[in-house]
Amino acid sequence: MKHVVCVPDGCADEPVEALGGRTPLEAASTPVLDALAARGRVGRAAVIPEGMPPGSDVGNMSILGYDPGVHHTGRAPIEAAALGLRLRTDQVAYRCNLVTLADDGSPDGAMADFAGGHPSTEAAAEVIRALDAELGGDGIAFHPGVQYRHIVVAPDELAAADCVPPHDLSDKPAVWPTGPAAPRLRELMEASRRIVGASDLDATQVWLWGQGPQPQLPSFASTHGVEAGMVTAVDLVRGLGVLTDMDVVEVPGATGWYDTDYEAKRDAALAGLEAGADLFVIHVEATDEAGHAGDVEEKVKALEAWDRRILADLVEGLDAMGPWRLLLLPDHGTPLRTKTHTADPVPYLLVDSAVDGPGGTYTEPGVADLPVVPGHQLLPTLVGATP
Repeated sequence: MKHVVCVPDGCADEPVEALGGRTPLEAASTPVLDALAARGRVGRAAVIPEGMPPGSDVGNMSILGYDPGVHHTGRAPIEAAALGLRLRTDQVAYRCNLVTLADDGSPDGAMADFAGGHPSTEAAAEVIRALDAELGGDGIAFHPGVQYRHIVVAPDELAAADCVPPHDLSDKPAVWPTGPAAPRLRELMEASRRIVGASDLDATQVWLWGQGPQPQLPSFASTHGVEAGMVTAVDLVRGLGVLTDMDVVEVPGATGWYDTDYEAKRDAALAGLEAGADLFVIHVEATDEAGHAGDVEEKVKALEAWDRRILADLVEGLDAMGPWRLLLLPDHGTPLRTKTHTADPVPYLLVDSAVDGPGGTYTEPGVADLPVVPGHQLLPTLVGATP
């Protein structure tokens, strides 16, 4: 039995006026997804436990079958693991975004772009290395990541701060850290302006948030009894794979943006399964990025790309291997209206190639009246005796 977990990041949404009051899932042309839903089982999942922040760290941890209420310590230490960083017990990691604040003459200019113009990984790395050379030291180190997403490792006494994720501030005034460590964090963020501003990037400074110590996660195989692989362009999701000893496959052309290579991710999953993996996770960020940008057209296009460029040939390839099961759900919603994450339950789809389910419609309205299940229980259901 082969298993696939499909994660269209942030795809859940609200009715959109520009789509005639439909959600992107309703508006998108997704014949393969529709056919899978008709033969499977749909429902609603709370991938964000009550009281926890609606981040991809929490949501993807749930999807992988780990209870965030037990295992979650913060977003940044997960991303640090993806970079090969292992934190000491006296260290914490911070997520370090390259961001663009509006130049309105005030220190609290609006968050014009939480992604700093989406710089190339190579160009961003040069700036992060320059930041480390000038601002690093005394236990603080800047580590290059992917595009606008980077890591700062700091002494654990700098963990005592409340920090607002920059994607929650889109087009809003900057909200600076508060708490005992806030003065030092703000000092670093403000000092970064000179260095970032001297580069060719559209970004104006760094933004620190998502801090925490390294989490302790048991391996995926020991937890679920199957060997698993993963393909993603996002350090956060890759870090979860690293921390749980999954086989994280690097795919050229996987960008974490609208232009990501959907086919390469699909083919990596099929190749991994053919090579012996029992389960493979396919994660695509494009729907989430479109939600944050408030871009209706791109969100619909990303959903249609999932259907046409991944699911169609994925199902055919799985059929050639024998019986299979598939789980599809996002890690949270990212409504186009709010441009940020929500903690609302999300629709999920479970399909067993050998056993037809009751059928349904994979949209937000299609599951609105169904009971909500804890998100971290779906993976055990997928690999269990009765999906």
